[in-house]
Amino acid sequence: MENQGEDNSVLSHIKKLTAREEDLYGKENLTDEDVKELHQVKSQLDQYWDLLHQRRALRNAGENPSKAEMRSSDTINNYVE
Repeated sequence: MENQGEDNSVLSHIKKLTAREEDLYGKENLTDEDVKELHQVKSQLDQYWDLLHQRRALRNAGENPSKAEMRSSDTINNYVE
């Protein structure tokens, strides 16, 4: 599959962020810095999941998945479900 390696790179980054998120949630007492980092990690996870979904949608539509772009967390947070 075209650019499948890039998808694997995105998935690898998602796994690292997820592991960090789990580490933070596993702490008994979160510091203010931990809470700040947790929010950042969650925001980055949203961005990387969005990027992966864009790439897959483009590929399924017969387009080049490299056209996918990282969107801002503000853009992603304003999506209507």
